Amino acid sequence: MDETLIRGRLLSFAEAPREDDPSAVLYVEDGALLVRDGRIAGAGTWAEIAPLAPGAPVVDHRPHLILPGFIDTHIHFPQLQVIGSWGAQLLDWLNAYVFVEEQKFADPAVAEAMAPRFFDELLRHGTTTAVAFCSVHPASVDAYFGEAHRRGMRMIGGKVLMDRNAPEGLRDTAQQGYDESKALIEAWHGKGRLHYAVSPRFAITSTEAQMEAAGALIAERPDLHVQTHLSENRAECEYAVSLFPGARDYTDIYERYGFMGPRTLFGHCVHLSDRELGALADTGSVAVFNPTSNLFLGSGLFDLSRVEAMGVRTAVATDVGAGTSYSMLATMDEAYKILQLQGQKLAPLESFYRMTLGNARALGLEAHVGSLAPGRDADLVVLDSRATPAMALRSETVRTLAEELFVLQTMGDDRSVVETYVAGRPMLDTRA
Repeated sequence: MDETLIRGRLLSFAEAPREDDPSAVLYVEDGALLVRDGRIAGAGTWAEIAPLAPGAPVVDHRPHLILPGFIDTHIHFPQLQVIGSWGAQLLDWLNAYVFVEEQKFADPAVAEAMAPRFFDELLRHGTTTAVAFCSVHPASVDAYFGEAHRRGMRMIGGKVLMDRNAPEGLRDTAQQGYDESKALIEAWHGKGRLHYAVSPRFAITSTEAQMEAAGALIAERPDLHVQTHLSENRAECEYAVSLFPGARDYTDIYERYGFMGPRTLFGHCVHLSDRELGALADTGSVAVFNPTSNLFLGSGLFDLSRVEAMGVRTAVATDVGAGTSYSMLATMDEAYKILQLQGQKLAPLESFYRMTLGNARALGLEAHVGSLAPGRDADLVVLDSRATPAMALRSETVRTLAEELFVLQTMGDDRSVVETYVAGRPMLDTRA
C-alpha cells in the first residue's frame, strides 16, 4: 500500500457555488489529503488527516492552494503548431493552417514525437484530463492514447471522421472511418483510465453516409463520448445547412443521425436558435464554451446566461489550436471578459468550479475526477497566487479567497502551477 500526505490549502466543490450555500465549497486553510494507491483516501484539516497515516511521507505545499486537476473539454492534439496562426476566420483558417498541419500526422513518427510534447503542455498548465480530437489517421490516436496511458492519465479522445471538403490526405470513407474507429475503440477504450469519443469533425466534412455510419457507432456503443463542432461561425452554419437538404437548422443535422445525448459535446454553440437550444436541453447534450478561440477567430460571443436559462448543460475548454492558451486560467480570464461584454458576471469561485467539478459533471466523470472527495482519483494541481512579481505585488492587497482566485484567473498561467499530480504522482516537480 502506497500512502502520501499532501499538505496545503485545500479548495474543492460539492456543488456549483452559491452565496446562500456555503456547504458547496470546501476550503481548508491548513488542510491535508491522504493519497492511497492513487486515490484520495481522506481530505480535511491537517489535524484530522495526519493521524490517519502516521508513517506516511509528507509533501508540504503551504502556503499554496491544492485543487482538483483542471479539466479541458475540447482541444485538438494535432494542432500544437497551429496555435498563433494569423489572420483568418474559421473556414479559411482550417484550409490555410489546420488541414496543412494535420496531414503531417499520417506519419506515425510525427504523431509519436508530438504526443509527449502535447501532454507536457497540459500538465505544465495543471490540466490532468482533456477531451481531444486526434487527426483522421489511426496512428495519431495510437500515439495520443499510448502517451496518456504511459502517464496514467484519465483522457478522452478519438479519430476525426472526414470524408469530404478536406484534402485527400485527410479524408477517409464512411466505411473506413467506421471500421478504424471500431478497431481503435477495441484497442483503447477502458484501457487504464482512457475513454473513447466518436469524433466527426463537423457536418461540413462528413457526407450523409459518414454521418449515418457515425450514428450507427454511437447507437452501438452508448458508453462512448461523442464530440463535434456546432454553430461556431455564421458562414459555417450556412454552409452546413446547405449540404443537408431538408435540415431545419445546423443542430437538426446532428439530431437526424442520432448524435444528441448526455455524453455528447458540441464545441462552440455561439449562434444557436431557441429551437436548437431546446433540442440540446431535451437530450442533455453539452454546449462547450471556447472563449479564446471564439475571440481569436472572430466567431462571436457565447451567451452563457441564455444557454443555461434554456436548460442546456455547459462546459468550458481551451480549443487549442484556435484557442490561444493551454491554460484553463487564461481560458476563464477570457470567459469573464466575454460575459462582461454582454452584461453578465462570472464570479471567481464559479470559474474554478467550472474548471474542475463543473467540467467533470459535463463529462459524466464526477465519480472519478473534479473534486477532492474521498474515493476520487488523486489528480491535483497546486497553485501559487504570487508566482510572478506583478501577481505578488497585487496580492499585497488581497484579503479574501475570492480575490486571490481572481488574481490567479486574470494574471495566472503555467508559472502559477507549482505541481501537477496524476493519480497521486507528481508530474512536474517544479518546487524550489
